[in-house]
Amino acid sequence: MNLTRLLQDINYACIQGDINREVSGIAYDSRKVSCGTVFVCISGAIADGHVFAADAARKGAVVIIAEKSVDVPDNVTVIKVKDSRAALARLSAAYFGHPAKELKTIGITGTKGKTTATYMVRSMLEASGIKTGLIGTIETIIGDEHIPSANTTPESYVVQETFRKMADAGCKCVVMEVSSQGLMLHRTSGFTFDYGIFTNLEPDHIGPAEHKDLDDYIHCKSLLFRQCRHGIFNADDSHLEEILAGHTCDIETYGFSDKADIRASNVQLLEKKGILGVTYHLDGLINMDVEIDIPGKFSVYNSMTAIAICRHFGVSNDTIIKSLAQIRVKGRVELLDISPKFTVMIDYAHNAMSLESLLTTLKEYNPARLVCLFGCGGNRSRERRFEMGEVSSRLADFTVVTSDNPRNEEPQAIIDDIVTGVRRANGRYITIPDRAEAIRYVIENALEGDVIVLAGKGHEYYQEIKGKKYHMDERELAADVARDGNFIK
Repeated sequence: MNLTRLLQDINYACIQGDINREVSGIAYDSRKVSCGTVFVCISGAIADGHVFAADAARKGAVVIIAEKSVDVPDNVTVIKVKDSRAALARLSAAYFGHPAKELKTIGITGTKGKTTATYMVRSMLEASGIKTGLIGTIETIIGDEHIPSANTTPESYVVQETFRKMADAGCKCVVMEVSSQGLMLHRTSGFTFDYGIFTNLEPDHIGPAEHKDLDDYIHCKSLLFRQCRHGIFNADDSHLEEILAGHTCDIETYGFSDKADIRASNVQLLEKKGILGVTYHLDGLINMDVEIDIPGKFSVYNSMTAIAICRHFGVSNDTIIKSLAQIRVKGRVELLDISPKFTVMIDYAHNAMSLESLLTTLKEYNPARLVCLFGCGGNRSRERRFEMGEVSSRLADFTVVTSDNPRNEEPQAIIDDIVTGVRRANGRYITIPDRAEAIRYVIENALEGDVIVLAGKGHEYYQEIKGKKYHMDERELAADVARDGNFIK
């Protein structure tokens, strides 16, 4: 491909060399450079790609895209841009032939609910005969291919490469989680979403390696609505006006508010055959009764999100109901088949907002005891530990503080921080640093009627310690305990 075609949508200055030259590919990791490559220098949190420009040239890069000065041989073309990440997104879109134009693109952002909503949307669209790809926290799905995810929103090159694979595989639509980090780092730049969705917002991902403060977090979330044609918003969220600031899209809302375009009412708790669920009624732009086998008000919001989207694709009410009855999302209020006498579930709740929402919901079902097992990740905000400890102590009948992904911190130091929060309330608690032992403890000591929540890791199948990931799947750990204790039905 000729370099001039890749540069069509980019403001740039050619500092050195000729732009009328053929290139064989794009790389933003110098280890993946080959002969004829365009190397994009990314200024990352850990490493600065500009440092590797000369190395990339030695490996065969013929074009360097950079924000800063680089020292490379005269036969290498150097293109200077204001923002290398934004340039990478536009270069990638052009390189893969602008595949977003061949798909209906749906982007969902918010603090929580993104993962479940994306799976709901895909289920409904697929059931309507619309082949739909998915990009999210757990995995990327292209037809029958399931690819585990490293990031909620991949790098822009990967997004465009994935869009191309989806379009070539016959997908007509893609639904994806759009993180605040992804928006901040231009991972979803280079195209316009057909639909952008806002689920909710509470303080999260604030710290040295993420967002500097809440205002920055809100601002980054709002960027999606300057990059989509039609916006669908949770009318009940307290940050809605801030999210709408600067929007360029059409507006549609859902929620419990009388002012919402799609309104939920008459919410009823549902219990059947060990399933905790909820029913409710929708009116406004769509009129129907809804039943879903996932508990709580957050499930009402998640399903409303999906219904509000799929309405635009002509999905029938019957298809919506059938799809919701079948939806199960790994690590999102995921029930484990352990015993008929008590309930064990896995959930990804890993901040105070998510944990409070989950525990408050489960208390409404009046369990004999609500038991919450969780830890907090290392190299993340310490404030999150205090907040989660206090939430669990206040809402759960019994808290088991354990390890999550300690990363480069000492597990006991993290546990000590959590306990500081736990002691702000009056709940009973115990600390068991080894997560496998902690899971064994809560199951072996379960009482009839208990609801036990294993919170924080959700879909993850590993534990990250000192830079290494060790296999650890909570489903396997719970099943082992169940077999040893003869708990299985």
